[in-house]
Amino acid sequence: QVQLVESGGGLVQAGDSLRLSCAASGGTFMSYNMGWFRQAPGKEREFVAAIDWRGGSTSYADSVRGRFTIARDNAKNTLYLQMNSLKPEDTAVYYCAADRSLWVLNKKRDEYDYWGQGTQVTVSS
Repeated sequence: QVQLVESGGGLVQAGDSLRLSCAASGGTFMSYNMGWFRQAPGKEREFVAAIDWRGGSTSYADSVRGRFTIARDNAKNTLYLQMNSLKPEDTAVYYCAADRSLWVLNKKRDEYDYWGQGTQVTVSS
């Protein structure tokens, strides 16, 4: 079982950048596809981005494509989310998640097996 801990959130202004990190421990990081999700107040948790276990394939939500980049460093057991050109509507708690299913990049929350505790990102206008 893998444990996930997110970091890097904070309060920024519109147009700024942030990089989130997700440190994995207690399992074999390369055994998982990884994803980022976010949840704004009063809304459902939504898919942001996913990356396969090798780091060779990625998928993005339409709302972040071209602004956000997901990456992983398997040697450091760490997942990243580089967020550029942030908008107020990006304000949410961001969660990283691990998926044991390696043959497809899942976008559904229920397909992920392990979750971090989340990190708050607030973008002011």
